[in-house]
Amino acid sequence: MTAIQSTRRQTARPRSAPAKSKSTAAKGKSKQSKRRSFRIPFADTFKQIAFFSVLFVALPFSVYFSAPLWGTQAASSAAPPPLISASYSGRIAPLFTPEVQRWGENIARWASVHQLDPNLLATVMQIESCGDDDVSSSAGAQGLFQVMPFHFTAGEVMTDPETNARRGADFLAFCMDYANNDSSLAMACYNGGPSIVHRDFSTWANETQRYYRWGSTIYGDARQNLAQSEALNTWLNAGGSGLCAIARQDV
Repeated sequence: MTAIQSTRRQTARPRSAPAKSKSTAAKGKSKQSKRRSFRIPFADTFKQIAFFSVLFVALPFSVYFSAPLWGTQAASSAAPPPLISASYSGRIAPLFTPEVQRWGENIARWASVHQLDPNLLATVMQIESCGDDDVSSSAGAQGLFQVMPFHFTAGEVMTDPETNARRGADFLAFCMDYANNDSSLAMACYNGGPSIVHRDFSTWANETQRYYRWGSTIYGDARQNLAQSEALNTWLNAGGSGLCAIARQDV
């Protein structure tokens, strides 16, 4: 029962009501005291008003007018910085094959939108398609970044370079965040799914283990902006050259 309800009932009591016994009156007083306990005493209210008045005057003027920006500032500061090497010059490293190099400017643009290192995105393209925008896998992966169909929305052309890059880079950025900016784990996540990040290496599929090794070493060389990569040459000799030969035919 609220204090307002209690007051209304007391006001509505007839003045000519017969006198109550002492025990009854005592009970009534007890109930009234309990009901009044829900009401904030005027003295306490005055203290609270005085406290907040002093607080308002004491705080800097800028606090009140910058408050709506706090949420925006927190969100932007929480975003992880892009993972780039100190030697990165705004282009992908020269070690990537010509089939990937021809996408260099686009890779840099796509990477910038998703706060990724272009060399990381180029490494994924190198391994996934070697720059062939029309390739598809037996598992159903499509395009430049071999993106699975469930990443697209209805009506999207999965092999369209812009659409494919947007979906692929978006998932790679998610993997980077999920793997706490560990680029090697992020590439394993890209190939084998997010659950990979929390599983022992020995439990990964062989394909994902190879992807992890190829990606880590090729990207490590790219971050140094090397012109040649022994890791990339090993990948080409292990079968990657056939993928790049198909890419050259589709140019």
